[in-house]
Amino acid sequence: MYIIPALDLLVMVFALVDIIRADRWSIRHLDKSIWIIIVILLPVIGAVLWFVLGRDYGQAVDRGSFGDPRRREAVVQPESSTERELAALEREIAQHEQDDRIRRLEAKLRERQGESTPENSES
Repeated sequence: MYIIPALDLLVMVFALVDIIRADRWSIRHLDKSIWIIIVILLPVIGAVLWFVLGRDYGQAVDRGSFGDPRRREAVVQPESSTERELAALEREIAQHEQDDRIRRLEAKLRERQGESTPENSES
């Protein structure tokens, strides 16, 4: 007789605690305060809506089974696009500097060969 209202209350409290503890980035569609009002006014339906629509659970990470060695490996965060762009720019700058150095060395070589060629032909 008291089981169904107790379950309703338990689900509502669990949803409210989850909403309150959720970070701003993990809440979808509505503001945190509006989700709290929905769960209070519509306890069961609001809690179900929160867990289905309002909560962003993020991407699941496969860590393998209990004995799997992947469980001990740290999850590597991908580089941001800004870091990739900066790395690409640094590679491009290094390539241009190397090309400029090669052009200078080739010019010096042509200059030396131009100087040494007349001397060799005179001897």
